[in-house]
Amino acid sequence: METIETVIKTMKEAGKPVSAGEVATLSGLDRKEVDKAFAALKKDGSIVSPVRCKWEPAK
Repeated sequence: METIETVIKTMKEAGKPVSAGEVATLSGLDRKEVDKAFAALKKDGSIVSPVRCKWEPAK
């Protein structure tokens, strides 16, 4: 759960739609962990994609 919270926090701090790779770079998390968190967040609707391959927290 801690990874998911870090991913959301990083996305909010970026202030723009970001890719999983950008989240991994900005947060220092492993890319595989970010990918798992993205999958969970997409499934429950916590993040949305306004631009192809970029994501942001749902409003």
